[in-house]
Amino acid sequence: MAPFTLLYFILSVVLYVVALPLLAYFSFKQKYKESIPARFFLFKNPKFKNSDGVWFHVCSLGEARALKPVLDLLSSCDIKITTVTQTGQSEAKKYDADVRYLPYEMFLPFWIKKQAFLIVLEAEFWFLLFSVARAKGARVILLNARISQKSAKKYLQFAWFYKKLLSHVEIIYAQSEADKNRFLALGAKNIEVIGNIKLAAKISKTKEYKKPQGESIVAGSTHEGEEESVLKSFVEYKKQSNAKLFIVPRHPERFEAVFELMRRYADKNSLTLSRFSHDKEFDTDMVLVDVMGELNNIYAISDIAILGGAFRDDVGGHNPLEPAFFGCKIITGKHFFHQKELFKYVHHVQYVEPSEIHKALMASRELPPSMVEEKINLQPVINRILKN
Repeated sequence: MAPFTLLYFILSVVLYVVALPLLAYFSFKQKYKESIPARFFLFKNPKFKNSDGVWFHVCSLGEARALKPVLDLLSSCDIKITTVTQTGQSEAKKYDADVRYLPYEMFLPFWIKKQAFLIVLEAEFWFLLFSVARAKGARVILLNARISQKSAKKYLQFAWFYKKLLSHVEIIYAQSEADKNRFLALGAKNIEVIGNIKLAAKISKTKEYKKPQGESIVAGSTHEGEEESVLKSFVEYKKQSNAKLFIVPRHPERFEAVFELMRRYADKNSLTLSRFSHDKEFDTDMVLVDVMGELNNIYAISDIAILGGAFRDDVGGHNPLEPAFFGCKIITGKHFFHQKELFKYVHHVQYVEPSEIHKALMASRELPPSMVEEKINLQPVINRILKN
């Protein structure tokens, strides 16, 4: 083990020991009850069964879902996938793949088996993941690689570190020219811009629901604080429209809190309210969609999509391709830094402050549906893997 790698490993052990009480505490939280024991204590998280496969590492739900068009073209390969979050793990298990949680870094020298490729999506930069995988014989590739404008300065402050990390990478397939330039500034080599692989995803609905009468508005992938802004705006908009509102929170552990918030607004403004999990109907003024995997089905019967994750400054936005595919008129916030590349491909989007959602709803009456025109070619990536 090289001196720097050894020092990094020792630091990871020290941090692990210091963080043990917090890790034990968060292990009992619903959001982490599966991922923390697996990642930090290797509970039900053994090594991959076989060597010499194609190993993809993703963080969460969005990245796991984005893998589908790539995996469809690699059906003959032995696929492995690691994730960080529980939602990502659930999505990854839908594929014909050997799926695990990525262990904390200090475990990786003992956990990793030799693979033909390690393909890491987006911005999952773990030094020991890269260095150990390469030392054991894997060719390391960054796919859909990005560095947001907001994060670029922080990366540059530690450019010496990221130069070491990226020295283990064979090729970087970047989302955009801006991302390529940021990687070059960190000392990376061999970078190709192919666009965002999420453009290659096949977007579809899994169920057919009857569109309710009147105008349908969906607030999709919302985070704490965003639902209240949506509800305030909807109450005002409802005075001038026969509209219905469907709220689909991003995280299932928030379903109860969001329902209570919706109940307060319903009671105060004499609106009817229901939970989708109870009757699968859309016949009330407001519906909490408290079932995972339904968002595309809801987009398909909606006229307007208020896309969450961008009305706060700490989330970075969510994928606009799905509501655009179903012809929704998209309203979102101004903090979409993690999805900036995707929004570049989507036309007719309103970017507003939380206090301006009502104004945007009114303006939507005169606007065309959002749409996506661009595509991506995954063949260079597939050719590199299959010609191994």
